[in-house]
Amino acid sequence: MNLIEVANWKQAQAFIDLPKRLYKYDPHWICPLDSDVEAIFDPSRNVFFSHGLLNRWLLADKNGLIIGRIAAFINYEKSHKNPQPTGGVGFFECIQDEKAAFLLLDTAKTWLKSKGMEAMDGPINFGENDKYWGLLIHGFKPPSLGMNYNPPYYKDFFESYGFTKLYDQLTNFLDATTPLPERFTKIADWVMKKPDYSFRHFDKSKFDQYAADFREIYNDAWSNFENFTPIEMGTIKESFRQMKAIMDEKIIWFAYFKDEPIAVVLCLPDVNQILKHVHGKLNLWGKLKFLWYSKTMKVERLRIIIMGCKKKFQNHGIESALIRCLQLEVLPRNTITGVELAWVGDFNDKMIALHEATGAKQDKIHRTYRYIFR
Repeated sequence: MNLIEVANWKQAQAFIDLPKRLYKYDPHWICPLDSDVEAIFDPSRNVFFSHGLLNRWLLADKNGLIIGRIAAFINYEKSHKNPQPTGGVGFFECIQDEKAAFLLLDTAKTWLKSKGMEAMDGPINFGENDKYWGLLIHGFKPPSLGMNYNPPYYKDFFESYGFTKLYDQLTNFLDATTPLPERFTKIADWVMKKPDYSFRHFDKSKFDQYAADFREIYNDAWSNFENFTPIEMGTIKESFRQMKAIMDEKIIWFAYFKDEPIAVVLCLPDVNQILKHVHGKLNLWGKLKFLWYSKTMKVERLRIIIMGCKKKFQNHGIESALIRCLQLEVLPRNTITGVELAWVGDFNDKMIALHEATGAKQDKIHRTYRYIFR
């Protein structure tokens, strides 16, 4: 086997194309957009390069056929907040061959050690954790936009290599054809009627205002979680740029207390139902196919990407009210049958309780692992 460090356009394209061959006959896999994955590795589009390093490799067999890939990276804003300096690995793909898998993981480990790291988390993203994060270990069904999908044998690779569970990411699914529990609805309606609270959906024409509100909410809501780093405006702008083509202003809601932004729910149509037909390409032909399928088929699912509330307003029913706003908007459309809720860590008891209160059922589990170098 031959390791190849990605150093030119042709190798970068091979890195993007490998999953298309590995998953060719998997009926559940949906190819992510090439442009979205390429953006992760583009210093002009990924602000994490301003405080981090990244490298990636391909693995070829004796005949030159690409059989594996991996990326390794260091986010210096988080790496030294752990008990030991910790980097990350991600975008791992490999044929069902343990030697090949271990060679890829060894290569990433060696590079990270050379940069002063003493551990690695994976599979994760060189970016925020709302996409390409965690190894799928339960719920092997078509992924929603930005969610990792992989064959079951990857779990054996990671655990045999020596990775151990750091935390599980629980994705719950809400049947939109079933009414929300009465108690949940009563609390949400009561909160929505309080005079000091207001609820507004996103408006593209006021992007800068809503982007600033999002940043304020996000950086307060998650500040107590381990290894938290504030989100940057550049990250928000790039994320919204990627979402622009599929964004529905009326399913992104903000909550305010006397005009102070206090909570947000960011929801998108699960356009993977359409994107599976473009095979990762949004060139002219891909755009025409996307337009055709968007006009001839209905997107029946939504996915909540992020939901958060400032700490001092938590346990006040604000999140319930946001879900109620979303429900009141989409139910009259008579097209949505289900909502995939944003993944919640198994350590987040408050959000788990909220999901349970809606009647949502567990649908998928992704696992984030850690490997401490010996």
